[in-house]
Amino acid sequence: MRSIRPSSTVRREGRARRRTSPVLASVALVSALALTVTACGSGDTDVSADASATAADDGKLKIPSDIRDRLKEHGIDIDKWRDGAWKNWDKDDWLREAQDYVNPIIEDLWDPDRMRDAEEPEQEVDESDISGDQGVTDPTPEPVRAAAVPASYRANAPEAGKVFFDSPEGTMVCSATVVQDPANPGKSNMVWTAGHCVHAGKKGGWYRNIAFVPSYNDSGRSAQELEGASKEEVAPYGLWWGDWVQTSDQWIEQGGATGGDGASYDFAVMHVTPEKGGNGKSLEETVGSALPVDFAAPAVPDMEEMTATGYPAAPPYDGQTLYRCADKPGRLSLAANDPTMYRIGCSMTAGSSGGGWVTTGSDGKPALVSNTSIGPVTSGWLAGPRLGDEAKGVYEAVSEKFAGR
Repeated sequence: MRSIRPSSTVRREGRARRRTSPVLASVALVSALALTVTACGSGDTDVSADASATAADDGKLKIPSDIRDRLKEHGIDIDKWRDGAWKNWDKDDWLREAQDYVNPIIEDLWDPDRMRDAEEPEQEVDESDISGDQGVTDPTPEPVRAAAVPASYRANAPEAGKVFFDSPEGTMVCSATVVQDPANPGKSNMVWTAGHCVHAGKKGGWYRNIAFVPSYNDSGRSAQELEGASKEEVAPYGLWWGDWVQTSDQWIEQGGATGGDGASYDFAVMHVTPEKGGNGKSLEETVGSALPVDFAAPAVPDMEEMTATGYPAAPPYDGQTLYRCADKPGRLSLAANDPTMYRIGCSMTAGSSGGGWVTTGSDGKPALVSNTSIGPVTSGWLAGPRLGDEAKGVYEAVSEKFAGR
């Protein structure tokens, strides 16, 4: 017998179906003024109460009736969901509110082919969308060519990974970072990414089948070389499903696919659980590292350098290999009443959305201080939110929700 939360595992019948390259027009990042945060807002309804599950005679998991009932309150029949009902994106059935996040595990949905073929969420806009900037905006930075992170990623960037999810436009991908959990030191199951990688913002709801793969494609193979690769080769630490996600209320209410709407609040924190039950180790113990998050980072003029890491997927990149850019940050203001964002020169494109930005924190040690949110259609620079009180509240709420578990 084992404990099950609303992300209870349900076995998927058959092989994952390949997506058919829909035209992408929503959330994402770079390669367009990427931006589409949405995640679970700061309102915290407890939907993760533990319950026991038992194995049925056929060996499959029998989900307790109280969890089935709770999912049905959201219009989700677990059997129909497993068999493809999650593909129904009717507006009335697309869960939007912060407390409505549910993400039942569907075993083997994310096979190597499906992960390799995931698209970056795109927002094809141009810099004219932010021409009315107010507040403090520094000159546009010179482009910085992204450098490939040497393989193995487990040794050179152990906190980095990819987030996979399904949206109305198809199968999508972003980047993310393993971060420390103050309530469970040394045993974190928390991941930092962009809000637009989990929620569609003001015109949509929560994305589905959200999963994190740490050290994706650890050996740094090309897309062609990954054809026929085993799941262990592309996901050396396995798949970790988001059993809870939280983001800012501002992203949920303001986040948009164009023009940078809500970008200053485009961040999200995920709590994850292993698809296959794991070996009793946390995500942090499994990958061997987790970054602290600094909500009081030095002012931009006092920073010498920021390093952004991610899996860029739009040309000239193929989304399969890890890159990073290092540059002295500048400031970008999208609206006078919103926090000023960080901006660096960087050639990474869409797909790097959600990837962590690291600098020397207030304690003198490396810390995550932002994540990739937006960039121009032509690439050349990236911008990320400054993590203040709102971000700290989201982070602490997720940590407290799973304290002691």
